[in-house]
Amino acid sequence: MKKIIIAAVAKNNVIGKDGIMPWHSKEDLKHFKETTMGFPLIMGRKTFFSMGGKPLKGRLNIILTRDKNFENPHEDVMVFASIKEAYDYCENQNYEKVFVTGGGEIYKHEINNVDELLISEMKVEAEGDTFFPQIDEKIWQVAEEIVYSEFTLKIYRKRN
Repeated sequence: MKKIIIAAVAKNNVIGKDGIMPWHSKEDLKHFKETTMGFPLIMGRKTFFSMGGKPLKGRLNIILTRDKNFENPHEDVMVFASIKEAYDYCENQNYEKVFVTGGGEIYKHEINNVDELLISEMKVEAEGDTFFPQIDEKIWQVAEEIVYSEFTLKIYRKRN
């Protein structure tokens, strides 16, 4: 199973402000939807609620939380206490890919544990309080770049 981080990142590495994405890009949202459709999304509790607290359709939504009292708000959402449990579940369900969709702490924890990074480098700077971790060029290399009008998609693969 391929583990992939997918993120939209401002020029100054910002990914969020007060729990929400500080820009709106229909073009990037379309890319996100087309890329992740049919595959599980793993996200933190805050990220789930920043997206309106409703599951994204057509994908298994997995929430990570250490809150033992967290009540799952939807039937079609799964909750795990650790990313390992989430990966194990997806592996057992024979998913080809799983997407890690944030937030900041999960990205920081998983950046070198995944197989690929799909980074939408937005053509904006943004004010924020949550940042994407530094991508270590000793570990990662850009395998492909696709230029869109509002962002450049950089696909990173691990160096051999």
